[in-house]
Amino acid sequence: MYEGTDLPYLRARVQELEEKVEQLRLSRRVLMNLIEKIEKEKEVFLGRLEKENRKLHQNNYRYAKWLLLKNRQIVELELKLSDINTRNSSK
Repeated sequence: MYEGTDLPYLRARVQELEEKVEQLRLSRRVLMNLIEKIEKEKEVFLGRLEKENRKLHQNNYRYAKWLLLKNRQIVELELKLSDINTRNSSK
């Protein structure tokens, strides 16, 4: 069916294709390792961002609480000042 010259060519072609398949497998492994590494780095980065976000929320909460306290103190001082001014003006 095949001439004598076709068989060596076909064997060489099969060998060439097997080598390409092996190269593709290796490339796939390398790409999968890179994807895995990137995913791990992304998880670490997201973890840091979430931690920083929680810290910022905590700081904002403390600051808002502090502002409310200072605002209350200002209102109390203004009331005292108003009382003092009212007493002084009625004398």
